[in-house]
Amino acid sequence: MTGKTISEKLLSEKSGDDVRAGDYVEAAVDVMMTHDVTGPLTFEVFEDVTGDDPELVDPDNTVITIDHHAPADGVKAANNHNIVREFADEYGAQQYDVGDGICHQVLVEEGFVSPGDLVIGADSHSTTFGGVGGFGTGVGSTDLGTTLATGELWFRVPETLRFEVEGDLPDGVYAKDLILKFIGDVGFDGCTYMTAEYGGSAVESMPIHERLVLSNMAIEMGGKAGIVAPDKRTVEFLEAQTGERPEIPAYTQPDDDADYEAVHTYRAESLSPQVSTPSNPENAVPVDEVVGTEIDQLFVGTCTNGRYEDIRIVADIIAGERLAPDTRMVVVPASKSVYKQMMHTGVMETFVDAGAIVQSAGCGSCFGTHQGVLGDGDVCLATANRNFPGREGSMESEVYLASPATVGASALYGEITDPREVELNRYDDYVLDGVGA
Repeated sequence: MTGKTISEKLLSEKSGDDVRAGDYVEAAVDVMMTHDVTGPLTFEVFEDVTGDDPELVDPDNTVITIDHHAPADGVKAANNHNIVREFADEYGAQQYDVGDGICHQVLVEEGFVSPGDLVIGADSHSTTFGGVGGFGTGVGSTDLGTTLATGELWFRVPETLRFEVEGDLPDGVYAKDLILKFIGDVGFDGCTYMTAEYGGSAVESMPIHERLVLSNMAIEMGGKAGIVAPDKRTVEFLEAQTGERPEIPAYTQPDDDADYEAVHTYRAESLSPQVSTPSNPENAVPVDEVVGTEIDQLFVGTCTNGRYEDIRIVADIIAGERLAPDTRMVVVPASKSVYKQMMHTGVMETFVDAGAIVQSAGCGSCFGTHQGVLGDGDVCLATANRNFPGREGSMESEVYLASPATVGASALYGEITDPREVELNRYDDYVLDGVGA
């Protein structure tokens, strides 16, 4: 019999059964998460399930953030915020408030997720946690509400698509370019209810903030999860975040003879910066096919590319310059920690001097409700993960997706620009100014 993928091993461990792709399991969940949009319904389900004696099965690992409508953009949002606060106070859940940051970033920064953890969140981008070697996946409010009471959830063990990238990435090419390329190659539904498992020397050499990008956008090709096998880099990153050195369980490593649905292989040197054109992430093309497209707004942030390293790439490109005429830039850090790093390292001042708008930590306009939404006919180049019609505002707007480097270069000219045309620093030159991975 062939070996196992990470998903098969991890779900075998969490269920106590020897399972393979296609099997159904009841698995013990390590961490549960919701936020201000999906939380209220989750809480209703939880209280219905628990009846007269409601109690969270694991309040220390139940995390609730206020990040989507943050700060509140109306009375309804403000009331939802209060529902979150009241629930957390009553049941002892771990709650993060307005300005603390996006759920996916907060859970990683605060050390809730370790290699080998099974993490569910009432948000589709919960796949992000595979970047530190967990199995993260999005679930509905009904499933999450029930799991808050029981600590277990059923899963169909997913098949796995393997993406291997060997070699060294050329200048101007980042994890965002890789994942857009992958999505473009397999299609928006090409990994539906499968795990995207990422490997190869190029992935192994990536710092954790780049691996998180790969895992985050697994859902954009339909993925149930997106996982990078944890290693020494993972351990050092998490130790820097929490002060505690995590173990790497054996079940987080794929077998050499694992049975994959398919294996997609790439040479890193052959890859180029990618841009996804409106209005689907699968519309990925090399940047030179869209160079010269005029843009009205640039959006830097989200759970995909709102980390300090991402934002710093943009800041280094525009330092000492002004945004192109008639071009707006909105910058939204992924967490309060990122916001503070921007202040302490002068990055905040760089953006303000260039004419950009820097907002408090959260989802920003990615959710399409406030903090820089687009109007009719507006064209935006974003570091976000989705560009469906209306995703960032008007149904009549257009959103292109790209890496922070492409967004930074384009800010100088007011049109989509190849980042290889400007001077770039790799993140290794300034990794969190000594604070990060």
